[in-house]
Amino acid sequence: MGLIKNISKWYFTNKALPYWGILLLDCLMLFVATVWVYTFDYGTINAINNWRTLCLLGLVYIPCYIVGFRAFHTYSGVVRYSSFIDLLRVGEATLVGFILTVCLKLVLPWNLVQETFTISGLLLIFFISTVLMWLLRVVVKYLFDMAYYSERAQRVFIYGVKHGGISLAKSIRSQEKSKYIVDGFVAHDPYNIGKWMMGVKVYAPNEELAETMMRRRANVLMVSPLFSEEFRRQEELVNQLISAGIRIHMMPPAIEWDGKSDLAYTHLKEVDIEDLLPRDKIEIDMNKVGALLTDKRILITGAAGSIGSEMVRQIAVYHPAELILVDQAETPLHDMRLELAKRWPEVKAHTLMASISNPTRMEDIFKTHNPDYVFHAAAYKHVPMMEDNPSESIQNNVYGTRVMADLAVKYGTKKFVMVSTDKAVNPTNVMGCSKRICEIYVQSLDKAIKEGKVQGETRFVTTRFGNVLGSNGSVIPLFKEQIKNGGPITVTHPDIIRFFMLIPEACKLVLEAGTMGQGGEIYVFDMGKPVRIVDLAQRMISLSGAQNIEIKFTGLRDGEKLYEEVLNDAEFTKPTYNPKIKIAAVREYDYEEVLQNEIRLHEASFRYDDMEIVRIMKEIVPEFKSQHSKYEELDK
Repeated sequence: MGLIKNISKWYFTNKALPYWGILLLDCLMLFVATVWVYTFDYGTINAINNWRTLCLLGLVYIPCYIVGFRAFHTYSGVVRYSSFIDLLRVGEATLVGFILTVCLKLVLPWNLVQETFTISGLLLIFFISTVLMWLLRVVVKYLFDMAYYSERAQRVFIYGVKHGGISLAKSIRSQEKSKYIVDGFVAHDPYNIGKWMMGVKVYAPNEELAETMMRRRANVLMVSPLFSEEFRRQEELVNQLISAGIRIHMMPPAIEWDGKSDLAYTHLKEVDIEDLLPRDKIEIDMNKVGALLTDKRILITGAAGSIGSEMVRQIAVYHPAELILVDQAETPLHDMRLELAKRWPEVKAHTLMASISNPTRMEDIFKTHNPDYVFHAAAYKHVPMMEDNPSESIQNNVYGTRVMADLAVKYGTKKFVMVSTDKAVNPTNVMGCSKRICEIYVQSLDKAIKEGKVQGETRFVTTRFGNVLGSNGSVIPLFKEQIKNGGPITVTHPDIIRFFMLIPEACKLVLEAGTMGQGGEIYVFDMGKPVRIVDLAQRMISLSGAQNIEIKFTGLRDGEKLYEEVLNDAEFTKPTYNPKIKIAAVREYDYEEVLQNEIRLHEASFRYDDMEIVRIMKEIVPEFKSQHSKYEELDK
């Protein structure tokens, strides 16, 4: 075996056989088949004595088969990369050769041709020569795989045996210098488990899978997109694979596969932690979203932030008449400007550096561009920062939202969609309370418009969701940086849990909620299962391959709670046509009372007395109870 492997290595390090070499080998296979059948019919002694006759027969039959070889180009390929299509072509070529030899027997009045073989003998020559040519290609391909791939390639298992998994396997095997070898499939269906597909075994996704892969030296698991949601839900299996050092490759959310066309393994990438969080697939009616946004003037605040920038990308696809992008962060806004110019040069975009709390600047923007839709994502969002700077949370989050909402009414904006947070529910910190006050204002303004107390036609919609993965300041970038620096990873509490959602998914839900809203609703997103932050940290350590990274518990930060809620105790939800989006039924407020409270709060923010500002916030939102904060004494 070692000698064969060494010879194979020597051969396959040189160039492929020239086409005439392959043609000669195929002709040799045909001649061997002819001798074989002649020996079977007339005996070995006669075959040896009549070798001249056999050579003449070869000269007669081989040109007939060469016609087929020529017609189907069987000698043009590289034998070491032969595929099923190549074998099919060989079969078609030899069939042509068989038909021509039969025609020759029926037409040519030559005793050598007429008497040597019957038609059944010619059929046997066709069959044996075809099998020999197939065998030649299979053996060469096997030797090449043994010589080239066994040492250089990584063994992989493929999760899923339907079209996606089979496409991945075919993609790997058809690659000229693939760095992978398919060594097994993984399937849930009991019918398939234990069977063989494409020459490899199908295994069950159980507790023995990681051990089996390690024993077979397979260190990569490729997940078919058809089974990605199912795979994510198997948290125990995922943890076992990660702990065993097995790398997992999945399709990124940004790449969509139609489920029908061929799937290349190059579409997959090694996963980040966010790819493995258990979540159900979110279905969005993007055609309805597109119909709403096409040829409209759309203003997005916080357009350079995590949510705002993704909304820009998703809206730009639908060719709005204008995109008006507002943010006060210079560099990120400039980056967004460059991205738009590169990816959607046909979209008329205005990148405007401005603060939403500057009423004269905002009015100039509304007067100039007169937006049809406003998506309001701008806000200060870091809990500890707002806990230390409540005046800024009022002047930016609360007052800035009032400025934008009032101008939307004044300039006839059709719909105003505000991005809120689950921290607004039973708030325990200044940031969450500031967002709840924003919700109260836009809801009361929408109610006042419908009751005729305020003149206008704008409809106000609020969307609530939890943490988005990969956003600025979220735990995942922080953990990645801490792992890169050798640790420790800092977690505030061993029992702290959070809901997570991917940024693109959250933005799609915001856009769809905006299309379905009739005004006054607070839409709550189904965030899936909550995730323990310490489990998230442990997974990231395992995925990184880092050793001896410590997890350090630092204690809850000011205003931080162990778990977030989506509804407060007095609220309930009503369904929508999208099961991932529900409507929160909340208390209604009188607009005049809300406006006076906001004016009083805004005036207090310029006295920069933290305790006074938070005391007024607690009066406006009675359910605001501070935790781990200096403001707890105000609740006594």
